[in-house]
Amino acid sequence: MSPTSRSQSDLLRRSRIVETVFPARLGTGFRWLVGSSWVTNLGDGVLMGAGPLLVASQTRNPILVAAAMVALQAPWLLVGLFAGALADRLDRRLVIMTANAVRGLVLAGLCAVIATGHVNIALVLVAMLTLGTAETFVDATAGTLTPMLVEKRDLGIANSRLMAGIITGNQLVGPAVGALLFTVGMVWPFLATAVCIAVGVVLVARIGTPPGAVRQAVDTHIRQDIAEGVRWLMGNPPVRTLAIIIVVFNVTWAAPWSVLVLWALERVGIDEGGFGLLITASALGGLLGTFSYGRLEKMVPLATLMRMVLLAEVLFHLAMALTTSPWTAYPLMFFFGAYAFVWGTLSQAVRQRAVPSELQGRVGSVYMICVMGGMLIGSALGGVIADLGGLTAPWWFAFVGAGVTLALVWRSLGHIAHNDEVAAAQA
Repeated sequence: MSPTSRSQSDLLRRSRIVETVFPARLGTGFRWLVGSSWVTNLGDGVLMGAGPLLVASQTRNPILVAAAMVALQAPWLLVGLFAGALADRLDRRLVIMTANAVRGLVLAGLCAVIATGHVNIALVLVAMLTLGTAETFVDATAGTLTPMLVEKRDLGIANSRLMAGIITGNQLVGPAVGALLFTVGMVWPFLATAVCIAVGVVLVARIGTPPGAVRQAVDTHIRQDIAEGVRWLMGNPPVRTLAIIIVVFNVTWAAPWSVLVLWALERVGIDEGGFGLLITASALGGLLGTFSYGRLEKMVPLATLMRMVLLAEVLFHLAMALTTSPWTAYPLMFFFGAYAFVWGTLSQAVRQRAVPSELQGRVGSVYMICVMGGMLIGSALGGVIADLGGLTAPWWFAFVGAGVTLALVWRSLGHIAHNDEVAAAQA
């Protein structure tokens, strides 16, 4: 084969790969969105790996260490509804760009105090809280752009591509890079995160959404906007049921997950290094699930797919309750990652298809509060249940709770999966 023919063959192969990963029908705007999402999630993963190390370098007080993690997560419960309402009132691209610019400035300030040796735990906690708050506005708004850029029928495949970046950047690559950079120099991972966020801002600026808000006129108080979003969700039975499922399944999932490290060390006999491999196994399963999603959605009816995934969750809890061997735990965690990210992609696509564009931010923020609230409740319950009944008790709690919930909503899943079609027919 001549060099020219080989070059053309390589170009054709690369174009096929690009078309497979990012189908042209999703549009150029979506590719810019994916690029921004992937690079900022890489930065978030770097921060996830280096943040705890920075906190630990300043204090070994467990309360302060835990406070740093709470500072990143609590803003969703505090300002999540407000962030969702703003996403429906303002130009969504500008909201994302502004919030990410704030994150970048905070990280730049943190880099400065680290480089000059003036860092302390108080400054770190303030930085974490500010970063968590700004990220809440980014996340509440970013999910509203996808329905603006792709057709309803393509929301599943579009969300799966976004999810792949979250898995790779946030869970696989980013934390390891962050920890490695921290060992080279304390300032480097935070500088790298700031650069990733800056690149993400540039890429979001290239997305070709119409300027301005999605609502033609905004003459209401923001409290009325929030109330309207909550009323819409409560008045739509399929979407309301989906929210209830998300709350319950996050409670049952977080209960055993909160003591997973103890379960792995004491029940299964996995050491500290092996525990890291457990998390890696779930992330690899997630990659398989997200990249297989398009084919699954074509082959399996949505209602059937929803039932299969939730049933897999119930059976996963049962299997983990019975497991005593590492060689069983690793494949189970891979299995968990595969179906869990299929569910995340599927449930988000179903919701986005059903919710009107002008309500995407508000309804999406309610869903995120359901997720975070369920995780907080489940984590608290998991510790208590494990203390009273042993390390396998949270898994049995999850198995029974998820199983009963699935039995109750089994028939409703058909209405949830096709709610957008029913609404269109009624209209």
